[in-house]
Amino acid sequence: MTVTDPAEVVGEPVGSSESGGGSSRGPGRPHQEVVFPTRDQYVAVVAEYRAGGFEMCADLCGVDYLTYPHRSLPVGVQAERFEVVVNLLSLSQARRVRVRLQVPEADAVAPSMFEQYPGTEAMEREAYDLFGIVFEGHPDMTRILMPEDWEGHPLRKDYGVGRVPVQFKEAPGPR
Repeated sequence: MTVTDPAEVVGEPVGSSESGGGSSRGPGRPHQEVVFPTRDQYVAVVAEYRAGGFEMCADLCGVDYLTYPHRSLPVGVQAERFEVVVNLLSLSQARRVRVRLQVPEADAVAPSMFEQYPGTEAMEREAYDLFGIVFEGHPDMTRILMPEDWEGHPLRKDYGVGRVPVQFKEAPGPR
C-alpha cells in the first residue's frame, strides 16, 4: 500500500476562521488524509510518511469501540473493537495525516512507533495502561498512570466502575 492510494485515503474537510481558529469543518479547505493500514502495513506506512517529511507525531491514542461495532469505515477495512489513532504533522508542508489502525480484542497487539517517533514512548504506555493494547517492540511496556498492581484497564468500556474506599488521616472511628 502506498500512502497516496486513493482507496486507502479518506478525506475529511478541515476549516478555520480568518483569525486562524474556528470549526473543524469548512468549505474550501484542504482535506485531511486518513489512512487505514493493516497491522502488517502499519510500520511501513508510518515510515513512509516520516520519510515524506512528517517530522512530528502529535498524538497517539487508543479507542474502544465496544458499543459501536458497526461504525462507518471505508470499504475493505474490517472494524475491530480497538483502534490506535496516530496524528502525524508535517510542519514544513503544513499537512496533517491521521493513521487509524484496527486492533482486534482477541489479539490486542500493535507495532510500536518508537523507532520512527521516540516521543510516542509515553503515549503508547498510556494506551497500554488504560486500554490494554500492547505495543510490540516498545522499550518499556509498563504502566504509566495506574499503579503496577492495578488489575484491568480503566478506559475499556467493559471495565467495572467499582468503588475505591476513601481513607482520611486522623478521621474519628464510627460513632
